[in-house]
Amino acid sequence: MRALVSFLVGSLFGVGLLVSGMTNTTKVQGWLDLFGDWDPTLAFVMGGAIVPMAIAWQVTRGRRPVLAATFPVRPDPNLDRPLIIGSTLFGMGWGLSGLCPGPAIASLGFGGFGGALFVLAMISGMLIAPKLRPRLDQRSVTV
Repeated sequence: MRALVSFLVGSLFGVGLLVSGMTNTTKVQGWLDLFGDWDPTLAFVMGGAIVPMAIAWQVTRGRRPVLAATFPVRPDPNLDRPLIIGSTLFGMGWGLSGLCPGPAIASLGFGGFGGALFVLAMISGMLIAPKLRPRLDQRSVTV
């Protein structure tokens, strides 16, 4: 049952990404181009995700999920080096390619070399990062 619900929710998410234009790299880059031909429509997509999720966090407080042992743990609110570096790399990749992980995976469903190349680079980064991080931690200066 959990696999079926996961499939249905993931499919709904993917369709939402397609309908909202999040897989259209030109639209996403238009959202990021504040001083050029700015396209504010993706603000509604973000609001349509952030508002329901904020409500869901409040509603689930003190409850138990139906198909799992626990709800996901809230992210740690503290800023640390991995969060700042990861956020910077994510933003750079999003701005340069016009895709982030969810829409890139959704774009695989309708073809296109750009989305496939992005997903391949993303998976490569996910495999390389754990091996590279200890070396970077050794070289970093602690203040």
